[in-house]
Amino acid sequence: MVILAISLWHLWFVKKSKKIVAQLPPGPRGLPIVGYLPFLGTDNLHLSFTELAATYGPIFKLWLGNKLCVVISSPELAKEVVRDHDVTFSERDPPIAAQVASFGCNDIAFDSYSNPRWKNKRKVLATELLTNARLNACYGLRREQVMNGLKDVYENVGKPIDIGKWTYLVALNVAISMILGGELPGEKGAAIEGNLKENSSESMVLMGKPNVSDIFPAIARFDIQGIERGMRKINQQFNRLLESVIEVAIDKEKDKKSSEQKLGFLELLLHLERNNNEDNASPLTMDEVKGLLV
Repeated sequence: MVILAISLWHLWFVKKSKKIVAQLPPGPRGLPIVGYLPFLGTDNLHLSFTELAATYGPIFKLWLGNKLCVVISSPELAKEVVRDHDVTFSERDPPIAAQVASFGCNDIAFDSYSNPRWKNKRKVLATELLTNARLNACYGLRREQVMNGLKDVYENVGKPIDIGKWTYLVALNVAISMILGGELPGEKGAAIEGNLKENSSESMVLMGKPNVSDIFPAIARFDIQGIERGMRKINQQFNRLLESVIEVAIDKEKDKKSSEQKLGFLELLLHLERNNNEDNASPLTMDEVKGLLV
C-alpha cells in the first residue's frame, strides 16, 4: 500500500509539474462553483464591468459558474480581437436559446467557424445577399418602411413616442420587407407578417434572458427556467410561418421569368437551394435557408 501511494503521488507530481499554466489576464477570484456570479447582480452589467476594468485594467478574466470569460473594455483591444485575431477568437459556446432559434446553429452568428458549412453560408451572404447591387435593389423597400414609420410619427403628433420601440419596429419592418421582397398580398399575407413580427419580438426577449443552463451545462437537461421549452414553442410557430411564406415565395417565383430580378432574400435563397440541389452540389439545406433568415 505504501509503495502504491508513493507511486500515485509521484505520477501526480510529475503530471502537475509538466502542466502548462495558461497566461491569463488578472481578474476577481470569485467563489467555488458559482464563480463571480453573486457579485455581478442582474442589472447594469456594463457598469459592473466598468468598475472591474478600473481595478484590473482593460482586459480581465472572471468565472461565470464553471466557464472562464475574458472581458475587453478598450477600443484598441477590441480591434485586435475582432479584426486582427478574429480567427483565434471565433469559436464560442452558443447559448441554448440561440441554438434553438437558429435551427441548430444553421446561421452565420452561432455556427462554428471550423465547420465547412459555415464558410459556404458566408460565401452566399457575401456574394449573393449583401452585395452592393442587391442592397441597392432593395433601397425602395427600405425607404418605404422608413416612410411608413415617419407617417406613424406625424399621425401621433402631441403624443409621447417610445423612440426605442419605434426604431426597433421600423428596423424589424425593413428586415421583413427585405426578406420577403415586399409586402405579402391579401389579408392572409398581412396576418403572416404580423405573426412574424410578434414571433421575432418574443424570440428576442427569450434570447436576452440570462440562462443558468448556459452557465452550468451539467444541469441544462432540467431547463430550470423553461427558456429552452419557451424557445422551442416559439421556434415551432416561427417554422410554420416560414413554411407558409416559403410556399408563397415558391408560387411567386413560378410566375416570374427566369431573367427577372429577385428582390427578396428568401426568394433568392430558395432559388439557390433548389438549383444547386439539381446540380447535386447544394451549399444550402432548407434548415440553413431558415437559419440565415432568422
